[in-house]
Amino acid sequence: MLSVLSEPALAALVGLFGGSLLGLAARFGRFCTLGAIEDALYQGSTVRLRMWGVAIGVAVIGSFLLSSRDLINAGASMYLALAWHPLASILGGLVFGYGMALAGNCGFGALARLGGGDLRSFVIVLVMGITAYITVSGPLAAWRVAIWPADPGEVRNTGIAHLISHGTGLSVTLIGVVLGIAILLGALASREFLKSPKTVFWSVVVGLAIVSGWLGTTWLEYESFGEIPVSSHTFSSPLGETILYLMTSSGGGLSFGVGSVAGVLLGAFVGSLIKGHFRWEACEDPRELRRQIIGAALMGVGAVVAMGCTVGQGLSAFSLLAISAPVTMAAVFAGAAFGLRQLIEGFAIAE
Repeated sequence: MLSVLSEPALAALVGLFGGSLLGLAARFGRFCTLGAIEDALYQGSTVRLRMWGVAIGVAVIGSFLLSSRDLINAGASMYLALAWHPLASILGGLVFGYGMALAGNCGFGALARLGGGDLRSFVIVLVMGITAYITVSGPLAAWRVAIWPADPGEVRNTGIAHLISHGTGLSVTLIGVVLGIAILLGALASREFLKSPKTVFWSVVVGLAIVSGWLGTTWLEYESFGEIPVSSHTFSSPLGETILYLMTSSGGGLSFGVGSVAGVLLGAFVGSLIKGHFRWEACEDPRELRRQIIGAALMGVGAVVAMGCTVGQGLSAFSLLAISAPVTMAAVFAGAAFGLRQLIEGFAIAE
């Protein structure tokens, strides 16, 4: 296949496959970060939070088992290879979570809603993609690198399983699989959750989508002699990559991230058509649009600072048990909780 398609094109296809699964899960399984947090805080339901637990458990088990067979090069992922700065995870996560509450969706959720015809989400996608790239390689990049340098040095983001292995001498694979099983069983320990096999199924699909990204890009990294980076799904800077590709495709630009973004749109579009939910929606309230723009801008900056969004850190980084994942997601939860409270109780800035 490499003789027919270029490595970047194949990487985009790998991203398209997994992204399509994620888009379908958003539509058929109602897999949504902010929705899960809102349900837990205001509806007293942990069903959608448990979906995340199942997805993480499946992704951890799959990633560590495949890593043990050298089918996934986990050490080459940015979550384990680059420097980890705890303060960046905390601040970036808080900013992202707060922005997510204001916008009403994360980047992944906005793509899924856009696939169903929600033009309000189109604004979120554009603003988040642009601000993410402003932070990655634009005017804010120099400040970001100066404060949080990317050189691993003494702050390499060692995985949780690796740390436990160093202290106990046990196999990294064994520790990772055991932790993955523990997360999975903990998420499944709910009769309410188990009453919906469809919900469990789509949670598993999300976990497998994350593993497919690691598996496909590891193979391509080997075949391309390192030209294709090892990665899995995240929806912050890939939004900016996709915008650049749409404007400059004649000069190249295909990547796993571009395929992943397209996949979520495709999966959500197909899912919305099958369910009969596709309909065009637009923003009628200028105050709502203002909140969405501000929220999307905060998410773009926050995700880059934290090295990932709710999917990037909450699923992809978590699947490798990177230390940054639980820290970032705790901060995202806190930021989102504050933002939701602000909106529901009507603080002045949310008006």
